[in-house]
Amino acid sequence: MIGDEKTALFVIISDTDDTFNFIVSIMYTQLFNLLCDRADDVYHGRLPVHVRCLLDEFANIGQIPKFEKLIATIRSREISASIILQSKSQLKAIYKDNADTIEGNCDTTLFLGGKEKTTLKEMAEILGKETIDLYNTSDTRGTSQSYGLNYQKTGKELMSQDEIAVMDGGKCIMQLRGVRPFFSNKFDITKHKQYRLLSDFDDKNALDIEKYVKNLCKARVRDNDTVDEVEDAGVIEA
Repeated sequence: MIGDEKTALFVIISDTDDTFNFIVSIMYTQLFNLLCDRADDVYHGRLPVHVRCLLDEFANIGQIPKFEKLIATIRSREISASIILQSKSQLKAIYKDNADTIEGNCDTTLFLGGKEKTTLKEMAEILGKETIDLYNTSDTRGTSQSYGLNYQKTGKELMSQDEIAVMDGGKCIMQLRGVRPFFSNKFDITKHKQYRLLSDFDDKNALDIEKYVKNLCKARVRDNDTVDEVEDAGVIEA
């Protein structure tokens, strides 16, 4: 159903144990390959429903094979990927030389804050410089007093590394391809019209996965009127 109609697929793995990360890597490979083939063979190159991959904790979900090639080709098929990292060094640690290729295929960069040196340095370079007026005065005193005034224009970093490091937690920096980067307030999620549906608003909204699976198994028993079908509905926890 992914790509054909609105669908949500949650992939939940351990962020401390990478034993079963290879299974997730296989899943991602099949997912992207099948979606691209379906877009080309069935929908003439573009899926009818946009598929957005929210890759949270991207550094801890395992390496996606040939991701540097996939991210450059999936966009034309109505597939996008949001890579969420704690710092850019995490991306380089996993994808080595291909990290720059992956970052180069991302049209939007959103910096929410941090203090990792590599990230701060690259952000300061991306922001560029602004032109400022510089005044120098000199006052020499002696047998003959002299006074001088020097005026010139010079370049200054829009935000230095130390300014970015101490950026207010309610602020963010957005850079969109073709647009100058801008400094903005973070969105207040409590003002969202559907905030009341989150578990942050009410603990009753939290999903109890064990209860959900049990209800799913019971539903299969009622539909098939046999217990044999339930044995195939087990959950493997990594």
